[in-house]
Amino acid sequence: MKAWNKFWKWYENKILGSIIVIAIIQFIQVPHMIWNADIMLEAGIVSRVHPVIDWFLYGVDLIEIISIVNVGMIMFSLIKKRQETKKQITA
Repeated sequence: MKAWNKFWKWYENKILGSIIVIAIIQFIQVPHMIWNADIMLEAGIVSRVHPVIDWFLYGVDLIEIISIVNVGMIMFSLIKKRQETKKQITA
């Protein structure tokens, strides 16, 4: 369990970096949303122009997995920290 606690201590010190990663992923979503709307409207202005562009913009959906895991880890870390604080207060 010592390695697990060591990991979370390290991660809690790196939360700002995690939030920056999440922000970058969210900014990448803007062109993806425009591309997706273009597909839904079947306008063909952005989508279906080149298969490589479509592949990259579709791949942004897969990048979201990193963001989802990262948010979960941040939430777990903050809950764990809050519980430790409550234990210290009651002790």
